[in-house]
Amino acid sequence: MPAPSHRRSLRKRRALVVSAAALVAGASAGALVLNANAGTVDLYHQTLAAKDGWASSGTGTTGGTKADAAHVFTVSTRAELVKALGSTSDKTPRIVRVKGTIDANTDDSGKKLTCANYASGTGYSLAAYLKAFDPATYGRSKLPSGTQETAREKAQDKQAKNIAFKVPANTTIVGVPGSKAGITGGTLEIQNVDNVIVRNMTFSATEDCFPQWDPTDGDDGNWNSEYDSVTLRGATHVWADHNTFTDAPRLDSANPTYFGREFQVHDGALDITKGSDLVTVSYSQFASHDKTMLIGSSDTDSSGKLRVSIHHNVWKGIVQRAPLSRLGQIHVYNNFFDTTTLNGYAPQYSIYSRAKAQVVAESNFWKVPSGGKVAKLLKGDGTGSVAGGGNLVNGTTTDVVAAYNAANSKKIKTTANWKPTLTAGLQTSAQNLPTELATTTGATVLKVS
Repeated sequence: MPAPSHRRSLRKRRALVVSAAALVAGASAGALVLNANAGTVDLYHQTLAAKDGWASSGTGTTGGTKADAAHVFTVSTRAELVKALGSTSDKTPRIVRVKGTIDANTDDSGKKLTCANYASGTGYSLAAYLKAFDPATYGRSKLPSGTQETAREKAQDKQAKNIAFKVPANTTIVGVPGSKAGITGGTLEIQNVDNVIVRNMTFSATEDCFPQWDPTDGDDGNWNSEYDSVTLRGATHVWADHNTFTDAPRLDSANPTYFGREFQVHDGALDITKGSDLVTVSYSQFASHDKTMLIGSSDTDSSGKLRVSIHHNVWKGIVQRAPLSRLGQIHVYNNFFDTTTLNGYAPQYSIYSRAKAQVVAESNFWKVPSGGKVAKLLKGDGTGSVAGGGNLVNGTTTDVVAAYNAANSKKIKTTANWKPTLTAGLQTSAQNLPTELATTTGATVLKVS
C-alpha cells in the first residue's frame, strides 16, 4: 500500500468526489470555488496540478476555468457540441460538459448517418475502387489516382466535415460523471491552439469509411485510414486525463481483407504530432487498438518540442505505439502494460524510441504472459534513447532496455539528454500498479456526490 501522504495526493488528483450543490451553482455563476474542508472538487473548473508533467510547465494548463456563465455548456448531441465549441479563432475560455454519448455520425437533426450517406453523390463505390486499383492490373508502383480515387477523397471529406470536432484554445471538455459521457465515431481535433483539457470521456468506434489503398506501403501494400479519436497537431499545454479509448464495438477482427491486406478503418487513439508540445496524458485506459499513440508524425517533425508526460495509464490489448516517440523528451512512468492478447489484438511492442527520441521510462509494470519475450517490449531504430529504471516485468525488477539490446542489432541508447523534474505523483515502486490503476483510471471512476 502507498504511504499515507501518497494516498492523500492521489485522492486530490483523482477528483473522485464532486459537490452536486456546487455544480448547480456553477451552472449560473460560471465559476466555482474548491471546498477543501468538505473534500469536494469542482471537476469542471479543475486545472492541472503544479509539476504534473510537461503540461504544467510555464503557464500551466487551465483550460476553460476562467469561463463566464455564458460560456459554460452542457451538450448531449453532435449539433450541440459543434455549437458549444464555436470557432477555433475564438479564444474565449469555455467549459463544455458532455452528458451521455454523442454519436458523431448523425446530422444536425440527430438522424443517423452511414458510410453510404457520405458516399452519396461522390461517385465512389468500394467495388469500383477495388476494380480500379487491383494490383493485378493497376500495379504496385504508384499511388491510386483517377476517377475513383478522386471520388474516395470527396466521400472522405464529407465524413470529415461531419465527425471532426475542432477544439479552440482555452477549452475544457469534461464528461458528466455517471452519464456514460463520450464520443462515438468522432474525432477531437486540437490543432494550433493552446491550453486545452479533455477529461472523463470515452472515445470509441472512430472509423474511416473510406481508407486509401497504398500499394507502395511496405512489401505488400496497406490500407491507410484517417481520424484519430483525439489528435494534437501543433497544440500546446494539453491535459488528457481519465479518458478511455477503444475500437469497440467494431474490432479489427471484423475488418475484411482486400488485395491480401486488412481493410483498416482505425487510425490512432491519441496522436501528438506536428510540433505539439507540453502535453500530459494521465489516468487513462487504452484498450483493443492497434496504432495507439504516435508522438511525432515524421523523423523531422519538430525538434525541441514534442515534450510529453505519460503517467498512470493502463494499456491492454494494444498492438503497438504505447507510445511510438520521435525527437521529443518523453516521460513514461507508473503505467501498467498488459501484453496479453485481448479481443484478437496481439501486442507487438509497447514503447518505440526512434529518430533520436529521448524517452525516460521508469517505474512501469509490464504483465507478460507465459511464452512472451521481454525483448519485445521495446523497439528502436538505433538512434533513440530509453533511460530510467525501476521497471517491473511480472513483479520482478527488469532492465527492459538490456533485454531488447541483447536480442537486436539496432541498439537503444540508455541515457537521455534531460532529467524529468515535473514528476508529481511519481511512485518509485511499481509493484501495486496493476491493482491500483484498475480502479483509478478511465472514464468511469470520477463521480458526483
